[in-house]
Amino acid sequence: MQKGMHTDTERCVRAVRSKDARFDGWFFTAVLTTGIYCRPSCPAVPPKPENMVFQPSAAACQQAGFRACKRCRPDTSPGSPEWNQRADAVARAMRLIADGTVDREGVPGLAARLGYSTRQVERQLLAELGAGPLALARAQRAQTARLLIETTALPMTEIAFAAGFSSVRSFNDTVREVFALAPSDLRARAPRRTPGTPTSAPGGTPGALSLRLPFRAPLNPDNLFGHLAATAVPGVEEWRDGAYRRTLRLPYGHGVVALAPRPDHIACRLTLTDPRDLTVAISRCRRLLDLDADPVAVDDRLRTDPVLAPLVDKAPGRRVPRTVDEAEFALRAVLGQQVSTAAARTHAARLVVAHGEPVDDPDPEGGLTHLFPSPEALADLDPETLAMPRTRRTTFTTLVRRLADGDLRLGVGSDWPETREKLLALPGFGPWTADVIALRALGDPDAFLPTDLGIRRAARELGLPSTPAALTARAAAWRPWRAYAVQYLWATDDHPINFLPA
Repeated sequence: MQKGMHTDTERCVRAVRSKDARFDGWFFTAVLTTGIYCRPSCPAVPPKPENMVFQPSAAACQQAGFRACKRCRPDTSPGSPEWNQRADAVARAMRLIADGTVDREGVPGLAARLGYSTRQVERQLLAELGAGPLALARAQRAQTARLLIETTALPMTEIAFAAGFSSVRSFNDTVREVFALAPSDLRARAPRRTPGTPTSAPGGTPGALSLRLPFRAPLNPDNLFGHLAATAVPGVEEWRDGAYRRTLRLPYGHGVVALAPRPDHIACRLTLTDPRDLTVAISRCRRLLDLDADPVAVDDRLRTDPVLAPLVDKAPGRRVPRTVDEAEFALRAVLGQQVSTAAARTHAARLVVAHGEPVDDPDPEGGLTHLFPSPEALADLDPETLAMPRTRRTTFTTLVRRLADGDLRLGVGSDWPETREKLLALPGFGPWTADVIALRALGDPDAFLPTDLGIRRAARELGLPSTPAALTARAAAWRPWRAYAVQYLWATDDHPINFLPA
């Protein structure tokens, strides 16, 4: 079991007294005298140290009988960066819970995905997080419920089931317990919706929800949004009116999201065909933009290298652009082997038109037309229709087959080293393809691309070793954040991926 920050009482007290927002999501402060729990940066007067108890999760606070602070709203703080920087079973479980696995498949489904027994998973989560998988999923449902209560005019019954509750009664009980208010009172206290704020669409499904996605500062949006915009597949993704827009394939339906950088948050506008997908959609958008990262820890580590320090100081807070669909990214990585960004987009666009599922863009001026085709939809693809060398056709169709039949599972719960080895065993998969999938699809913060031409070119210009073996040895000092070092090295080039579109 790993010890969380919440066990370091002295450090936690310092963070609370200084109202340090960098630690929001790392731990929670439960106040014995008031019965509430807060984020470290709560603007209220800090309680006396003897009245503070520190917990590793909102669920643990709720299990202990504490209610969420109405002022700092601790349930809406960024997630702990631990869950996206670790590869152990607890971190994988937390990523799967955030992706709605417990709500859809129950605790047995979660355990099966991890390869453990239900009892083992419950024991490990309870030991490290102070709450089991059901309590952690319940806390997430409460957060989703509050979001829908405060930002839509949906009836409470619809909100209950959209948030994942099995009954209206459990929804009412949970909201009262967590927020010390009935759902109707929570809605009454919410800021008044301004004209044009979406409520609900015909058929009872939510219209466009406008959300604010928090992050830990600093955040440099240039390479993050630049990469997504420059590699966008026509019909599936686009950059429009200062926002990255794309279609989303979700467990119960599909959606369209627009994400735009703001100084202190990411503006998120979501349209869903089924409101039950809200939690998963938010989780995937946060993952796409790497919003739960701890940029201070990353940058402090990379600054210890005198070659990287000027790059970090010039534009701190770079994130790793990731994905909302791991299988989609893996297929696109193969399409992009040894070709230009433009050629890769062309190959992908042809697949989308031929095999993607048509969708309607809620923006009349928008250009989104399809969901990216699933592996199952591509299973009967005629290789001769792929305008690429025969060996790459084999690579692509083999990957499609492995993904479609379940032999290869790419997702938030993947074991990073094991999955990388499975990828390398596929025909046509070399280190670059496996590593770029590890970096952007699997989310490994230490994934490295020593064979990438852009990285080798940057290394030469900076006086670093440029051969893969020598560069890998030199990069050992950047661990466990080599994926972020890749972003800083890529940013030395004038490629469009490094610039926020106009």
